Amino acid sequence: MSYQNPFDLLSAGRVTWNKWRLAYADVQAYQPDLHEAQLPGVDLQGMNLQRADLTEANLQGANLQGADLLEADLRHADLRNANLSHANLQMTNLRGADLRYADLSNANLQEAELNNADLRGANLQGASMNKAFLLTARFDEGVGADFGKVAAKESAGAL
Repeated sequence: MSYQNPFDLLSAGRVTWNKWRLAYADVQAYQPDLHEAQLPGVDLQGMNLQRADLTEANLQGANLQGADLLEADLRHADLRNANLSHANLQMTNLRGADLRYADLSNANLQEAELNNADLRGANLQGASMNKAFLLTARFDEGVGADFGKVAAKESAGAL
């Protein structure tokens, strides 16, 4: 397999990106490497970002609606004001991520690692958070964290 620059593929759009991910499904865990990517406001709606390394990435205000981030690494990522509604964040590592005012409505956060994440003002209405790790996550319900009908029957921690 010849090297494909992940930033070029992302810029080419969702169809090209998802086709590449499908063609190279055997790529090792935490690939592609988008570590420290500067992607503020980018449109990644519906993208297959499974197991992607997005540690310390700047995704502030990005559109990740319906994106598949299964087992992605988003440790210390800046996701302030990002649209993650209907995204698959199952088993995603969001430790230390800044999710202030992010839209996580109807997102799948089952078994997600959210310790030390900042969720102040985040919209979690309809989010599935079964077995999510929330022990040291930051919430400020007075500022607007909307738990709505969060499915958190088995969640550990702050809920």
